[in-house]
Amino acid sequence: MATKAMNFKFDEAEIRDMKRIADVFNMTVTDVIKEALSEYMEKMKKDPYYRLSMNVKEASKSESEEILSEIEKLTDDDLSISTVKRFKV
Repeated sequence: MATKAMNFKFDEAEIRDMKRIADVFNMTVTDVIKEALSEYMEKMKKDPYYRLSMNVKEASKSESEEILSEIEKLTDDDLSISTVKRFKV
């Protein structure tokens, strides 16, 4: 798979931590970031909201039951907007 370069900004403490982890595990900082991001993305892909919003054509019966069960547990407080994120496209 082809790779592309991207730029990110981190605060000094995060950079220091990444360098320490890279040194301890004999990795590059790039590999530390890639591995952390990969683990985070796998976690997020399992999130019900992500799965519902990715135009899944059909969920299995057990998946549908799990989603409905989680929705039924939500309170009015859970459904209130706590933060707003804006993205420019």
